[in-house]
Amino acid sequence: MIEYISTRDSSHKVSSSKAILDGQAPDGGLYIPEDLSEIALDYHDVIDKDFKGMAEAVWNKFFPDYGEETISELVSASYDGKFSSPEITPLTEVGCNYVLELFHGPTAAFKDVALSALPNLMTKARELNDFTDRILILTATSGDTGSAALHGFSDVPGTGIIVFYPHEGVSDTQKLQMVTAGGSNTCAVAVRGNFDDAQTGVKALFREIPHPVRGVSLSSANSINIGRLVPQIVYYFSAYKQLLEAGAITDGDKVNFAVPTGNFGDIMAGYFALKMGLPVNRLICASNSNDVLTEFLETGHYNRKRTFHKTTSPSMDILVSSNLERLLYYVCGEEHTREYMQALSENGEYQLTPEELEKIKSVFVGICANDEEGSSAIGDIYHNYNYLMDTHTSIAWACLRKYRDKEWAYSGCSDGDDSAAQHHAVNVILSTASPYKFCSSVLTAIGEELELSDEMNMLKCHEITGVPVPEGLSKLFGREIRHRDVIEVADMKKYVIDHAEKQV
Repeated sequence: MIEYISTRDSSHKVSSSKAILDGQAPDGGLYIPEDLSEIALDYHDVIDKDFKGMAEAVWNKFFPDYGEETISELVSASYDGKFSSPEITPLTEVGCNYVLELFHGPTAAFKDVALSALPNLMTKARELNDFTDRILILTATSGDTGSAALHGFSDVPGTGIIVFYPHEGVSDTQKLQMVTAGGSNTCAVAVRGNFDDAQTGVKALFREIPHPVRGVSLSSANSINIGRLVPQIVYYFSAYKQLLEAGAITDGDKVNFAVPTGNFGDIMAGYFALKMGLPVNRLICASNSNDVLTEFLETGHYNRKRTFHKTTSPSMDILVSSNLERLLYYVCGEEHTREYMQALSENGEYQLTPEELEKIKSVFVGICANDEEGSSAIGDIYHNYNYLMDTHTSIAWACLRKYRDKEWAYSGCSDGDDSAAQHHAVNVILSTASPYKFCSSVLTAIGEELELSDEMNMLKCHEITGVPVPEGLSKLFGREIRHRDVIEVADMKKYVIDHAEKQV
């Protein structure tokens, strides 16, 4: 049976349910399966099922102490009636590429796939571990995690949740989703700082006050929690199945996945899919102007000491990519991982060995694109193919263009003419959010004038493009604003303790 260890101390071992319950290891490390060979399988045994069946197959590998019958029940509770597409994550052909749409859940972002599941996994974990404390979920968000976590944990018995988001660092629609969130156990608070400030603050709280008051324990809904990350593995298998059904590949062909990422969680899920046995060619790590991952994947030098850029793809405005620590453990080993994380904390940078970098480069490619390149991609793809992308998906598309233009993947394909495409590997772009979450930027990108409000921009975008507005977004503007707090980073600890005292 799989045991979970800390990336910083392999002697610290827990069950999968305990790893989910804790969220983060007590030494500040992240929980990972000790032996990747134990998650390997025949991918045919996964892709011959529907999405829920694929989820069961993946979850059973990672969460063995739950039991197959319980996993089946939890999968149904997580996905039945919650997504507007029967495929959950449908694949759409756009020109000579394929777009995996991950935004058909209740908050119109890819985080719904995992955060529809995590509350159910955590509730069961309480039972499996005879846990009686109330769980207070602390989550830092760069935009989409917050609304999905607030929705997922709303009124879940035995839990409360505080979401910290960067003040003036998310889109108006993302903010509105959080500050209007319902549920008697939810709280959203703005932090005067960026996402890295909020995330660092949350991580510190797990070490400093794991039990902020008697009867309350902390856990996480960020992708540092393995229960958040594993459900995201499933849609890589789903994409491969849909490519086979579309005749885009033959069985066994390897596929490229272009993933817009900041915290490295979504693309780490792709790495786990590869290690499980899915035929993956390259994982293309698409970054915006906050290109810390691009430099790292090119040079092995991780350096967070750089200018922080506020961009039109705010969910990627991150300089400290937490989930990279999981990859480091598997590539570099425990000792180096611990050293690198200490160097990052103390000096803001670290450097891989050449051998370690080459191992990572055998799977990952790092490419970045700026706002202008992302906007150009939105306009080009809309006008050429009548397909509308959000500002994060467009960064992945722009990065894939660069990958293609350097002939790393294939030659002869252009966005305006796909008749001459000669593929070395089929490309799948992960589309992480609905374009309606970023209406101002999307309207500008397709050459339209902006209106006076986000609500008016959303209506205009629909009138012009005909793309349906997700139900969870169309009803936002009439909701009561329930969460108004704005605090300093230094006040996060006191805020959590005060909130915890009210919960017991």
